[in-house]
Amino acid sequence: MTNRTRTDSLLLAGFCAFLFFYGLGQFGLIGADEPRYAQVAREMLERHDWITPVLGGHPWLEKPPLYYWQAMVAYSIFGVSDWAARLPSAVDATFLVLAIYFFLRRFRPGCEIDGGLIAASCAGIIGYAHAASMDMALAAAFTVGMLSWWTWRETGKRIYLAAFYGFMALGTLAKGPIAPFLAIVVIVSYAAVVRELRLVLKTLWLPGIFLFCVIALPWYFAVQARNPEFFREFIVEHNLGRFSKNLYHHTEPFWYYLPVTTLALLPWTVFAGDAFARSVRAWASQKSTSTSGADPEYRLGIFAGCWLLVPVAFFSISQSKLPGYILPPIPAGALLLADYLKLRSERNDLDPVPMWLAILHALFAAAPIVPALLIAYLVMQHRLPGGKPMMVAVAIAFVLCAGIALTLVRKTGLRMLRFVTLIPVVLTVGAVLKLGSAALDQTLSARPLAQEIADIEAHPLPLAVYHVPRELEYGLTFYRNHLTFNYEWGKVPQEEHLLVAPENSQVEIAKALAGRRVSYLGHFAARHVDYYWVAAAGASSMPR
Repeated sequence: MTNRTRTDSLLLAGFCAFLFFYGLGQFGLIGADEPRYAQVAREMLERHDWITPVLGGHPWLEKPPLYYWQAMVAYSIFGVSDWAARLPSAVDATFLVLAIYFFLRRFRPGCEIDGGLIAASCAGIIGYAHAASMDMALAAAFTVGMLSWWTWRETGKRIYLAAFYGFMALGTLAKGPIAPFLAIVVIVSYAAVVRELRLVLKTLWLPGIFLFCVIALPWYFAVQARNPEFFREFIVEHNLGRFSKNLYHHTEPFWYYLPVTTLALLPWTVFAGDAFARSVRAWASQKSTSTSGADPEYRLGIFAGCWLLVPVAFFSISQSKLPGYILPPIPAGALLLADYLKLRSERNDLDPVPMWLAILHALFAAAPIVPALLIAYLVMQHRLPGGKPMMVAVAIAFVLCAGIALTLVRKTGLRMLRFVTLIPVVLTVGAVLKLGSAALDQTLSARPLAQEIADIEAHPLPLAVYHVPRELEYGLTFYRNHLTFNYEWGKVPQEEHLLVAPENSQVEIAKALAGRRVSYLGHFAARHVDYYWVAAAGASSMPR
């Protein structure tokens, strides 16, 4: 191992450890999806069932099993916890970064550490590396698959084409047929742009298709055999239905993914955009003067540009939009920027960065430190504060912005791009975890409420909810490891139980529980809910 390889390894290991693994359990599972997916994995593990996803003892057929399998392994080794539920995503993110590093070491030697660190520090990658969800598993499998396809295209070695099909199969197990579909559209788009349409036919390799089927299809056949409703629920409703109709109320405007992609690529958005624009100009110039397709020097950039653009365009026409859908193309932004830096280096094009570009990049890189330092105010009060806290945060951001801009406009500024950009990334992530964990836990997770209820129980009781957000319902289900009854669905337990409801809703509760004794137990201010003891139907005893 050379000194440079050793240094690269230490840098990647250190940044992945901090950006992906540090603080996985500092705040509880948030939203509806994290606790729901974590609980499905737990119930599958308890049932020793690796085929049918189960929630509350009933089949939950919305998603494929790859994340559940990963979480089950994590639970088996480390025990069931919120950080163990997030561990698969952190591991997948690390795998994604390493894939980009080794790919660039082969095809763009000298910029591999830039590409790896750029990918690791993208806001979208960091965020979903801390989420118990399928998005990072899909992004990692899709990334390795696309890099394998390009390696086959460059070397002609079928082992890489086999790897492409294998990782597309894993992507299909991560989130469904969207993985091979997007891969096909990206490859066709690239082949059309560089006028190499024969690539599409050459990619359709029967042994590879067979390998894909061997890896991806057994679970689909097995789950369909056990659950005849699977095809309707998963394929028709949660794939075709989500795209063509707003079945789950995730409607957003057509341009929604433009700001989402901009944020997901932070702090590299500006340079990634400049790299994309340069690739387009280079391709246009080549096209106007040549009939043989794009110059080989620019082909990787064009491929990365297609990979970045196609999913954004595709999901923009979907009727259902969620931020995580856009994660698979984010690594392409890192690849595009690394290729751009390498080409400039090879041409000795290391002139000072234009002032406008330096300032714009500095603003995008430094700005996130402001909400990071004030995150407690944002999540608790839903606004940025005025006065001294705001002045301090803005002053820190200004110093960072000025330092980055002044560094980049120097003659060697481009060589310092990675270093000066990673400083605000580390400070932002550290600030969120250090200053915001408690507020995030209190306001967005059910963990503190579940613990508070457990502390007053003389013995475990069933739990019900009434008119509370579904993220709180699913969170309580995970942290209590018991099905949470919901009054709104007519599920009012006849036995003695606890009830969580919005604050000051005693009148509605009395109507829903006419004739039953109800005792107020406490108030959880951060979530604006009260909790009660409810006697068994026909009983008059006080809570024990």
